[in-house]
Amino acid sequence: MTDSPQELIRAIEQADSPGRLVASVRALAAARLEVGIPTLIAVLGYNNPGAAVAAVEGLIQLGEIAVQPLLEKLDAYDYGARAYAIRALAGIADPRALDILVEAAVTDFAPSVRRAAAKGLGNLRWNTLNAQQIQSAIARALETLLLISQDQDWAIRYAAVVGLQALSTQLEVRPSIQKRLAEMALDNDPAVRARVQLAHQSLVMSP
Repeated sequence: MTDSPQELIRAIEQADSPGRLVASVRALAAARLEVGIPTLIAVLGYNNPGAAVAAVEGLIQLGEIAVQPLLEKLDAYDYGARAYAIRALAGIADPRALDILVEAAVTDFAPSVRRAAAKGLGNLRWNTLNAQQIQSAIARALETLLLISQDQDWAIRYAAVVGLQALSTQLEVRPSIQKRLAEMALDNDPAVRARVQLAHQSLVMSP
């Protein structure tokens, strides 16, 4: 017999070991219940990476209905929970997260949050915006990614390249992206240079 939503949630609240917590979160995530969204968001702040990853995957599977609760409950104090929430928003790819992703990519003190936001900025589903919104939204994402591609932290620059590559599917900004990637080919970090080369190859092969 299938567990009720209340039983699935209670199993998380009463889990008495890290393994049982992960299993309980996976069960709730697999059920794809809107009523489970607050619990999945709460799990992002638990000191259990396995459970947090399962919660992120569950929130991504729930999709658009999870966006507003995530935005409303974004944790300003727990950077770990915030990073997971940003990963969930990036995975859902709803443009309503644009403001949060831009702010996180530029200003957050936690590198993990900034990296997650940078990668998410290139992947938003722009076609869900109306014609008046789409151009300015894409321009904001591009401006942000170009800015953080100059960051002192090589991992942030790396994430910016990932975001720029994803954003290059929007043809109107591709010339700006190609120009920046050409500049970054001389980056002083070998990992960033390798990622730039991969992005450049992708752009050359894409229509």
